[in-house]
Amino acid sequence: MYILLALIASCALGIGLHFLLPYRHLRGVAVTPAIATAASGVIYTAMQWAGVSEGNGWLWLASIGGGLLISALATYLIAVTRHASDQKAQQAIGV
Repeated sequence: MYILLALIASCALGIGLHFLLPYRHLRGVAVTPAIATAASGVIYTAMQWAGVSEGNGWLWLASIGGGLLISALATYLIAVTRHASDQKAQQAIGV
């Protein structure tokens, strides 16, 4: 049940992260929070299976912080790749 707290926190912080990262206009508003939530869930579950209890602060730091870090990197890579692709397409048509 505590996993919901980590998922909600990751999603909410992922929304804020969406507005902090560059090239916001090149991706959907739900991409960053979705990646953050999914990554947070995987990390939380893996740490629970490894025996880390809900009372341990490292579980919360790793799941929320790790989810945000993974989503920041993935979102940045998506946006940079999209920007490069758009630039290449514009050069190909001669704009």
